[in-house]
Amino acid sequence: MSTPEEIEDSSAPLIEHLAELRNRLIHSVVAFIIGMVICFTVATPIFNFLTAPLCQVLAERGQDCDLIFISPQEGFFVAIKVSLLGGFILAFPYIANQMWRFVAPGLYKSEKGAFLPFLVASPFMFFLGASFAFYVVTPLAYDFFLGFQQFGGQGEAVEGGQNAAPLSVVFQGSAQEYLNLTIKFIVAFGLCFQLPVLLTLMGKAGLVSAPGLRSVRKYAVVGILLLAALVTPPDVITQIILFIVVYGLYEVSIQLVQRVERKREAELREQGLWFDEDEEIIPDEDEMQAEFDPEADKGKD
Repeated sequence: MSTPEEIEDSSAPLIEHLAELRNRLIHSVVAFIIGMVICFTVATPIFNFLTAPLCQVLAERGQDCDLIFISPQEGFFVAIKVSLLGGFILAFPYIANQMWRFVAPGLYKSEKGAFLPFLVASPFMFFLGASFAFYVVTPLAYDFFLGFQQFGGQGEAVEGGQNAAPLSVVFQGSAQEYLNLTIKFIVAFGLCFQLPVLLTLMGKAGLVSAPGLRSVRKYAVVGILLLAALVTPPDVITQIILFIVVYGLYEVSIQLVQRVERKREAELREQGLWFDEDEEIIPDEDEMQAEFDPEADKGKD
């Protein structure tokens, strides 16, 4: 049974908990709106930064890095999307702190110590995945896509005995379409990099085990292949990269879960609460006789 100092006081009525949750959510929404407004004022520099992978690929091909608006309102919606993404990134530490302050009073001290590292690791892994997508995957994807351009200067077509104008099919991208694809890469890889955090947390809670994860490895491979096909454009290079990365994270997760299990086993052994599966408790002869011959106890009386 837990001692009073192991768990903080959380005996407030339900209505007070709901009121506190409402206040936390309001503070989080306000922080998100403030972050969004700040990013809206600098939406153009942020968008220019996000175009770096495309401009790098175009520069290597000797082309200008130009994007166009295909509708009058497209520029406004591009700024809104940039603001939404940037506002969430800026406000995320404050939002996470608000959620932690709401949940923490109901946790044991040992649970706080176990959960807090995952709260820190989650945004770190998301930013790691987003950076990997932005600096590695996105340039490779755009280099693959832009390889299908057709430059008319490479030859002339002859039609009706007269020299026809050479055909050129070159990239003139929509700013909104480029932003949508780039954000899709960033969010997809950022979420996929949460796999070790999620599985390790589930392993600490006893929901999954390292042997169980190994036994479903073949199903995990199929699931990762489907995920790569759904969240990436239909090019083989990007899908292979995502599969290799996510499968590697799955194997890392198995090792992390196994480490958690070993630590839990060591703690239980110290407390004398751990029993190996091959250990058998052998009752003494009197207990066995009493079990199979209830009249034996009566004879002793």
